[in-house]
Amino acid sequence: MQTYKSQIKQAADFLKTPVGKSPRVGIITGTGLGESVGNFDILASFDYSRIPNFPLSTVTSHMGQVLIGKMGDTPVVVFQGRFHLYEGYSPLEVIFPVRVLQTLGVKTLILSNAAGGLNSGFRKGDIMLIRDHINLTGENPLVGHNEESWGLRFPDMISAYDKKLSQLTFQLGQESGLHLQTGIYAGLKGPSLETPAEIRYLKNIGADAVGFSTVMEVIAAVHAKINILAFSTITNINDPDNPRSANLEDIIKVAEAAAPKLESIISRVVARL
Repeated sequence: MQTYKSQIKQAADFLKTPVGKSPRVGIITGTGLGESVGNFDILASFDYSRIPNFPLSTVTSHMGQVLIGKMGDTPVVVFQGRFHLYEGYSPLEVIFPVRVLQTLGVKTLILSNAAGGLNSGFRKGDIMLIRDHINLTGENPLVGHNEESWGLRFPDMISAYDKKLSQLTFQLGQESGLHLQTGIYAGLKGPSLETPAEIRYLKNIGADAVGFSTVMEVIAAVHAKINILAFSTITNINDPDNPRSANLEDIIKVAEAAAPKLESIISRVVARL
């Protein structure tokens, strides 16, 4: 029976040949954001089903492909679509792409997700630069045996999101005329959306946006000493005093409409790395 570490190595070995030169940047995209890597010279692409041991995305808005290529002169690996706890995947399965990127030698990870806005100053279609998160999933991908070659038993999460990268990104956004929001992301397990009482609670504890992804990947990337930059596309606004229904179709439409803005800022950031 294969160990988790050997499964990771087998998947990484499969991607090493088309990757060629060790990639510097990994990107994992979320709901409706698979097109947010348009400025990308693709050298190879694979469905997740072709990668040994790789989980399969069951969410219809996630493409389930890995793209290998370059943004400018920078070697990049892009995972179009992620895995969620609410799909029934374990935390170790959710972070499988992060461990593969770590094994490939990636030093910077860029994450994107679709999220509900909690901050009253946000509007649908805004891009929020995540400066911190609150893990409310009840899960952690580091529970159990610690693989010492991957990272420390007790990684420090005080600066999970790289401050220099965030400052650079905010600056590049201003230079290009793209106003970026900043805020704290609350990660829930899902898949049920929040009640008005839960929304009020999340606002009271300081969250600016809420979603069902990202925190597992960030914890694993911090453990791996990978620099992290993360974005939330605000797809709907949650007001506990004026609750309105949200549906997946509308969320995807907003995320897709915002994808070009996200593509633009990611391309600019990668060019400066």
